[in-house]
Amino acid sequence: MPTLSLNKIRKSFGAIEVIHGIDLDVHEGEFIVFVGPSGCGKSTLLRLIAGLEHPSGGDVNILGKRVNDVPSSDRGLAMVFQSYALYPHMTVAKNLSFGLENTNMSRAKIAERVQAAAELLQIEQLLARRPGQLSGGQRQRVAIGRAIVREPVVFLFDEPLSNLDAELRMQMRVEISNLHAQLSNTMIYVTHDQVEAMTMADRIVVLRGGNVEQIGRPLDLYNKPANKFVAGFIGAPRMNFLSGRIVRGGAGHRLVLNAGYERDIRPEPGLPDDYTVTAGIRPEAIHVSLDGNGDINAEVLNFELLGAVTYIYTRLGTGDLVTVQLPQQVDLKRGQTIHMTFPADSLHLFGGEDEVAIPFS
Repeated sequence: MPTLSLNKIRKSFGAIEVIHGIDLDVHEGEFIVFVGPSGCGKSTLLRLIAGLEHPSGGDVNILGKRVNDVPSSDRGLAMVFQSYALYPHMTVAKNLSFGLENTNMSRAKIAERVQAAAELLQIEQLLARRPGQLSGGQRQRVAIGRAIVREPVVFLFDEPLSNLDAELRMQMRVEISNLHAQLSNTMIYVTHDQVEAMTMADRIVVLRGGNVEQIGRPLDLYNKPANKFVAGFIGAPRMNFLSGRIVRGGAGHRLVLNAGYERDIRPEPGLPDDYTVTAGIRPEAIHVSLDGNGDINAEVLNFELLGAVTYIYTRLGTGDLVTVQLPQQVDLKRGQTIHMTFPADSLHLFGGEDEVAIPFS
């Protein structure tokens, strides 16, 4: 039985429907990440699970029980907010214990849970301080600790790292992942940052416009995106896209890109003889030569030398922009011509009105 199950969940605000019939099963101990651009519905979906919003249709089930009409406080969930939401006049210890004091739990049990959470998060030395005396990372640990002491069925995280600087975000990603490994609790995490999703999730739920585009393990989404949107959203730098066609010849099918690249392919049966497609290739999959050997010539517009990695931003003769990622240092100049090769096994093809992936070999 899933720990959490969403069945055809819909949500409307007036005449505007923002969640369009989502189905999802979350199993015990999973770390699920909702990811997508701003306005895709990920935070609204989390609030529907938490009971902070009421669904316009469908059912929210926790441990097999329908909880649509169950108050948020009685769902067995704990939520960590983007804004920390700590009580500024209370000490850290009081912030951690306050929610438990309202449940008539014994003082000894409360103290035991607070101490255990503080030790787990390594904030024992902060218990006597107030939030105003803490750094952003320390406040986030306290907010997480307040959720831990509740011993919830499911932890809910609503973009908890977005207020932190880049270095601290990376540190906190590791800490939350370690926390999940230690607690083995079910966690649902909302972010707009696909790097957070890729590095933390057991499964990612990619959302767009209130619909689920794809659900899967991080590398499954990276290697086998269901459509062009997922392909472009997952991965940094993002996948390059070039327009073209699949045409049928005497011996079979041939991929012909407007940029001047061609190769024979074998798509699945049923494809029309002349079919418009978009080809995708990730920046790190492109091979680069400086001596004139390659499939396509490109002009270097700019580049970034980061030591272990070099990013090259190029323009093709068709005007298409292509980003290349190389795992080494390269001597480059703006305006010079480089030569790119697209390995056949690194191409992705998308077509149709929904720009879905086209299987081929």
